[in-house]
Amino acid sequence: MIMQYKFDMQQVDHLMELAEPHYQIEPDLYMKYEVKRGLRDLDGRGVRAGLTTISKVSATQLVDGKEVSAPGQLLYRGIPIDQLVQGFITHNRFGFEEIVYLLLMGRLPKPEEMQEFHQLLAHYQELPNHFNSGVIMKMPSDNIMNTMAKCVLALHAYDPKPDDTSLPNVMRQCLQLIAQFPSLAVFGYQASMYFRNDKSMFIQKPDPKLTIAENILYMMRPDGKYTQLEAKLLDLCLVLHAEHGGGNNSAFTVHVVSSSGTDTYSTVAAALGSLKGPKHGGANIKVMEMFRDLKANCRDWKDEDAIRAYLSGLLRGEGFDHTGLIYGMGHAVYSVSDPRAVILKGFVEQLSAEKGCHEEFELYATVERLAKEVITQNRKIYKGVCANVDFYSGFVYRMLGLPVDLYTPIFAIARIAGWSAHRLEELINCRKIIRPAYLSVAEPQPYVPMEER
Repeated sequence: MIMQYKFDMQQVDHLMELAEPHYQIEPDLYMKYEVKRGLRDLDGRGVRAGLTTISKVSATQLVDGKEVSAPGQLLYRGIPIDQLVQGFITHNRFGFEEIVYLLLMGRLPKPEEMQEFHQLLAHYQELPNHFNSGVIMKMPSDNIMNTMAKCVLALHAYDPKPDDTSLPNVMRQCLQLIAQFPSLAVFGYQASMYFRNDKSMFIQKPDPKLTIAENILYMMRPDGKYTQLEAKLLDLCLVLHAEHGGGNNSAFTVHVVSSSGTDTYSTVAAALGSLKGPKHGGANIKVMEMFRDLKANCRDWKDEDAIRAYLSGLLRGEGFDHTGLIYGMGHAVYSVSDPRAVILKGFVEQLSAEKGCHEEFELYATVERLAKEVITQNRKIYKGVCANVDFYSGFVYRMLGLPVDLYTPIFAIARIAGWSAHRLEELINCRKIIRPAYLSVAEPQPYVPMEER
């Protein structure tokens, strides 16, 4: 099989060498025709492609009539994320299910509504009969995001009305997927460990009495045990990752695919494919890999000169993966601060103390501070740079004992809430398929008969 693969790739490599020149487009043409590459203006701002009431991402404010950089803001349905977090933290309750309700329904739930909503999600938790053995255990992937996409598409076959895009039916499908995502991720991971890595496998069904954050830890751990701080911090991560505006890649994917009139399962599978990418949901894995490389090169975590030199080397493309990036630093919108990272950082410090990882937390804080300096000194940037939520989230997951393979799936478990709201918003408000214009810059060429080529 390996020899055949190498032989095939030799042929394919040759084909690609012949084809690649015919795909290349001169960079100057993008300027000439005023193409917004990445659907962004030259200053990095996203091109306005739609309207939304679900969430708002802001990084500027008006001062004397001028727009200037400001601490980042994230609002869910008009409510600042820090106020939402403070609300459930102050009363010592879990917040993710409350946020799901807010995103889907447009307002915060009353106590009795929250109780009914919990019961509804618990009702939808269980996977169809034989789904584990018939779908998850068959052809397990070494990437759990692919497993989840496979499972989501397979759930279409178990739905009595899979292609019905009426709003009540789509709401039902979304609620089911929100409730089932933790099982798809954890069971998919267990199957991968057993069939592809020769590890032991154990399957624990979710407990309907537990929250989604608690169930992730309960299902992942053989003894099913976890501390309240662990569960509350994972719950906080889910809250902070639940939604981030209609312009992020996976939410925009939901709008694009939904606009074609297709079913919920196809739409969510497409969003999973978007989120899997290292430029989107896979970013915290790159942060963890970067820190592993940093520790190997900087033995003394308090030597700021060595850390600064390492970070400068990253920008020059000399270290780690040679991309010239310091992962976890910078964001498409935020410049002064990412409100999610600001909120998470304080709670990460608490967990690091409980887990005996405080020195490592201090290393993260040092890198965050020095990276801002190094990037500002070495790069021409149109706005400030700050740590984003991915900078700390991977560290949280590692302290919780969660495997790297589940980092992006946990992001998906959270973001399915936002995707669901965006799908409903697209179906309710838009009647046209999303189809932006692409200008052809291909040179005309005549047809040449086979015998003359």
